[in-house]
Amino acid sequence: MRVILSDPAASLADVFTDIETDRLLLRPLHEADRQAMVDIHTDPRTNRFHPDPPDVPRASEMFSGWLAHWAEHGFGYPAVTERGGTEVIGTCGVRLREFNGEKVLNLGYRFRPSAWGKGYAVEAGQAVLGWCARELPSVPVLASVSIANKPSLRVAERLGFTEYTEELYEGAMSRHYRR
Repeated sequence: MRVILSDPAASLADVFTDIETDRLLLRPLHEADRQAMVDIHTDPRTNRFHPDPPDVPRASEMFSGWLAHWAEHGFGYPAVTERGGTEVIGTCGVRLREFNGEKVLNLGYRFRPSAWGKGYAVEAGQAVLGWCARELPSVPVLASVSIANKPSLRVAERLGFTEYTEELYEGAMSRHYRR
């Protein structure tokens, strides 16, 4: 299915289907994923570069916002599992946002520390970017990364992003990449 967005905020219900890579499954978020996502997003290790890490209530609120984005647009930040597994090991996907007055797709990725160092963020990111190129080719993809977060900067660069600008974002000096 090819979706062309003249208005990036238009509803895209049922656009995203499961994506399988060699090692991973990316699937839409479900309410049953709330605890896993809250655990991942409140783990101090996943927040070491975040100046204001979320507590449990805020992480749960973020998750509710992600579910609402899925309901409205048909895509968002999917849950990531290893193929054949059931444990949610992270998330990697895109959500609509405004950046300097332009509608963009914000690429976000975050994984459990037990999944780090395996290339999962790049593998999942490549799959998501392929989906974006097929389904939303007219909407630019942006990745915003704290300049202190060297591993995440490397992921963005391995995904083919180029530096776009640096500015304060969510309380940290961040490098914004664009594809």
